[in-house]
Amino acid sequence: MPKRPLLLLSTAALILLNAAVWAFLAWPRERTLTVSFLDIGQGDSIFIRGPTGREVVVDGGPDRSVLRELPKVMGPLDRSIDLVVETHPDADHITGLTYVLDRYAVGAFMDPDRPDDTQVSKTLMADVAKEPGATRVIGRAGERIDLGGGAYADVLSPSGDVSQIPTNNGSIVMRVVYGDTSFMLTGDAPSPIEDYLVGKYGAALKTDVLKAGHHGSKYSTDDLWLATVAPAVVVISAGKDNSYGHPNPETISRIENEGAHIVSTIDKGTITFTSDGKEIAER
Repeated sequence: MPKRPLLLLSTAALILLNAAVWAFLAWPRERTLTVSFLDIGQGDSIFIRGPTGREVVVDGGPDRSVLRELPKVMGPLDRSIDLVVETHPDADHITGLTYVLDRYAVGAFMDPDRPDDTQVSKTLMADVAKEPGATRVIGRAGERIDLGGGAYADVLSPSGDVSQIPTNNGSIVMRVVYGDTSFMLTGDAPSPIEDYLVGKYGAALKTDVLKAGHHGSKYSTDDLWLATVAPAVVVISAGKDNSYGHPNPETISRIENEGAHIVSTIDKGTITFTSDGKEIAER
């Protein structure tokens, strides 16, 4: 084939390809909220995408497994995250965040401002300080994170200085809301914090999907909390055959007595929910 027709054919194909890409990007998307509890072993990592595409990662798990799971829910070409949240500085929640900051451009970083002397915490905070353009935000009750399209996440805890209290007690607890649907993310908050939140917020805590505190430890997800939150589904993020015995049988019994359906990353791997603002579906 002569070179000129071949060149014209190649140019036409490129134009058509570009047009198809732009048409795909411009095509109206279903306005849904996505919340994925990632399969990262014994730890926590949660991905949230708001109805307009804003993306949040809450915790990063105990190692670099988060880099295996994030592309599955974000897409392999997505290399930016609007907000990363450290609920508290325990290694099983933050170690993976150092890899996230290295791989992705991050717009803002929220943490409870709980100083920690571990090397992993020091490394993470140093990485946050070096992240180009990233804004650090101290997570406190009353903060609202705009997820776009009417979706938001309200920080419920902590309320004040957490520098002198156990790291779990200072966990950032947030309630994600889209329309009539909601998700409660609790970090490793123990029962005394749960009871404090019940006293402070009462029936306003009612939520469709609850992440069990502290991987299903017997020291979280107590009866009062479950009765008040009244979840339809409880998610447990834990590693198979972990040395802590999570989830604890007592916790499972409490959840079952409340009548909630239990799903676990141990059994299902990454668990993804979508909401159209009216109903939540697991996919």
